[in-house]
Amino acid sequence: QADFLPLSRALSCGAKMWRAARSGRRFLPAAAAAVAAPGFACYEQRRASRCDAAVRGGCPTARHVQTVSPTPSDIDISQSVQPLPVKQVFQQTFGLTDEDIFPYGPYKGKLSLQVYEKLKSKPDGHCVVVVGINPTPLGEGKSTTTIGLSQALGAHLGQKVLTCIRQPSMGPTFGTKGGAAGGGYSQCVPMEEFNLHMTGDIHAITAAHNLFAAAIDTRWYHENTSTVQGMWNRLCPKDKRGKRSFETSMHARLKKLGLEDKKHDPDLLTEAEIEKFVKLDIDPDTITWKRVTDCNDKYLRKVTIGKSPSEFSKRQGVQLCRESAFAITVSSEIMAILALAADLKDLRARLGRMICCYSKAGEPLTADDFGITGALTVLMMEALPPNTMQTLEGTPALVHAGPFANIAHGNSSIIADKLGLKLVGKDGYVLTEAGFGADMGGEKFFNIKSYYSGLKPDCAVIVCSVRALKLHSCEAPKVVAGQALSKEYTEENVALVEKGCANLISHIQNVRKHGVHAVVAINRFAGDTDAELNAIKRIAKENGATDAVVAEHFSKGGAGAVELGKAVMAACHEPSDFKLLYDAKNDPIKAKIETIVREVYGGGAVEYSAEAEKTIAVYEKDPAIRSLPVCMSKTQYSLSDDANKLGAPRGFTVNVKDIYVSAGAGFMVVSLGAINFIPGLAVKPAYYKIDLDFSTDPPRIVGLS
Repeated sequence: QADFLPLSRALSCGAKMWRAARSGRRFLPAAAAAVAAPGFACYEQRRASRCDAAVRGGCPTARHVQTVSPTPSDIDISQSVQPLPVKQVFQQTFGLTDEDIFPYGPYKGKLSLQVYEKLKSKPDGHCVVVVGINPTPLGEGKSTTTIGLSQALGAHLGQKVLTCIRQPSMGPTFGTKGGAAGGGYSQCVPMEEFNLHMTGDIHAITAAHNLFAAAIDTRWYHENTSTVQGMWNRLCPKDKRGKRSFETSMHARLKKLGLEDKKHDPDLLTEAEIEKFVKLDIDPDTITWKRVTDCNDKYLRKVTIGKSPSEFSKRQGVQLCRESAFAITVSSEIMAILALAADLKDLRARLGRMICCYSKAGEPLTADDFGITGALTVLMMEALPPNTMQTLEGTPALVHAGPFANIAHGNSSIIADKLGLKLVGKDGYVLTEAGFGADMGGEKFFNIKSYYSGLKPDCAVIVCSVRALKLHSCEAPKVVAGQALSKEYTEENVALVEKGCANLISHIQNVRKHGVHAVVAINRFAGDTDAELNAIKRIAKENGATDAVVAEHFSKGGAGAVELGKAVMAACHEPSDFKLLYDAKNDPIKAKIETIVREVYGGGAVEYSAEAEKTIAVYEKDPAIRSLPVCMSKTQYSLSDDANKLGAPRGFTVNVKDIYVSAGAGFMVVSLGAINFIPGLAVKPAYYKIDLDFSTDPPRIVGLS
C-alpha cells in the first residue's frame, strides 16, 4: 500500500511553514529541534550571546556556535540553527534599506544592483581570493575554509566581512560530490535552500540556453523548407497599411550587414540585400550550441535530434536531423557571461556576441544574427543581482553564478565581488572563492576575472590537506571516492607529506608570480598529526608563503579559523603588487597559452593538433578574438594535462587538442584533453540518501551533504 501524507496533514504542515516564513522565523521540525538541544550545535538564541567584538563593529548579527564531537552531519547542523532573516543580516551589517534587498522568503534574497551606484564613491575593502592545491577526488574543503574564515573574521575578530561563493549545480548535489554549502560548522545556511533551487538563477540559464538552441535548429529548418521570399514575408510581414517594419532585435544583424541606414524602412532593401538578411545559411556541421540540463546524465553526451516527421523537408526531400549533445547547465556560456557581466547592458551585449555556429561561407553566427538577444536578456535579468544568504554564525554571504573551473573560468560573479568590496568598506574583507587549484580557478581569477573587472587581490589563501599532499608524494595509493583510505593516509608519515609539498610549493609560486601574498590554510582532518602539520607549515614558509596556519573550522566553526583570520589580516596590510601574467590584447594566442604552461604548470613545451593549428590561424586574423584572454580546459587533479602526473612534474609537453571562442564570455577556451561537459552517475549516487522525513511535522529534508 502506498504511504501518502494525508491531505489534512500536508495542509497543516504547509500552514505552519507559511506562518513561520511570514514571521521571519524558520520552522524547525521536531527532529531538528531535538538536535538543537543543549550539547548539540545551535545558535545562541539571545542577542546577549553575541560576541562583544562583533557587536562593537564588523558583523553585528554574528553569533557563536556551540560544537560537539564527533561532528554531526552537515544537514543536521544546518537544520539545528535558527537563522536570522537574511534582510536583517544585510541591513544591520551594511546599513541597507528595504528597497536594497528583495526577499525570496526569509532566508534568501536578491541584492539590488542600485546599491553599487549608491556606494561607488566609497573605498573598497580588502579582496581575498581562496584557492587550493590540486585536490583528491574527495575535495580538500576549500568552500568550507572560505566560510570558516568568514565566521572567524566576522564573529570572532570583529571585522566587517562578506563571503562571495558560487551557486552549486544540482548535478553533483544528487550525484557523487554532494552540495557546496561548506560543511560541518562552517556552512552557508539553510543548506537545503543553498544546494537546491535557491532563487532560480540556474533554471533561468537553462531556459535561456535552450531557447537559443531551439531558435538555431528552428531557423535551420525554416531556411530549408521555405523560400527567401517566404522567410522575408514571415520575418517582416506587411501590416494593414501594406507597410513592413524591422523588429528592434533585428537591428544588430542589419548593422553587421552594413544595412543600418535602412533599418527604418525594410522596403529600401534590394532583393540581394533581402536574401543576405533572411538567409543565415547555417552549416549544421558547425553548430556547437548544445542543449543543457542541471543533471548528471551521461546518456545525453551524444544524441540525435530532428527525427520526427515534422522535421522532414518536403522541399528538399530530406530529414533535417543531426547529431548533437547535452551539457550540464553550469557549463553554459551564459553562466560564464553571468559571472563576468558588469551590468545589465553589458550582459545584453555579451549575450549578443555568443557564437553558436557558422554559415556555409564560414561567417560566425551569433545570437544577434538570430534576433534573440533581447529575449535572452529578459530571461536572465532577474538572475543578474546576486543572492543574499548567511553563514552558520550569521556573517553575510553573496552566492552568485557557478561556472566550473575545469571547463570555464570557475569563479563567482564580478558583480558580487565589486558590490561586496563597497559594502565592507576600506577596512573590511571580501572572501571570494575560485574553483580547484591556483593553476585553475586561481589563474583564471587573476588573468580573466581581474582582467575584466580591475579587481586587485591583496591576498590569496591556498587550502591544502595532509591527505592531498600525501597523494602528491607519488608514493601513496590513489584516493578513490567511495572507498576506504589506505594506511598511508590514516597513519603518520611525515616523509610522504614533505615530498608531496612539492605541489603546494608550485601553487605558492603561482600566486606570488601575480604579485599576491599567499597564506596557506591547512585544513585539519581527523588523524592528521602535529608532526605532519608542522612539516607543511615549515615548508610553506620556506618557499614564499606569508604564513601557514592549521585550521579546524569544520569541527569548531569560526573559532577554529581565528589564527587563519589573523594571518589573512596581516597579509592584507602588507603592500602588494598585483600583475597579470600576460598581455591579453597584444600577445599572440600561442604566446598566451605557452606562458601559462611554462609559468603556471611547469611545462616545457606545447604541441598543437592539426585542428587547433587551423583554428588558431583563423583566430589570429580576427583582432576581436586574438585580443581575448585564454581559458585553459584541463584536469583539476594535476598541474599538467595528465591526471596521473601528480606532485610537481616539470618539463612535460602539453597537448592542445582544440580551441574555440566564447565570444560572449570574452575568452578563448583551450582544451588540453577530453573533458566531459555533462557528468555521469555512480553505482550509488547521493540521491539514494536524499528524502523527506515524514515523522516530523512538517516533513524535513534528509540526506543532503
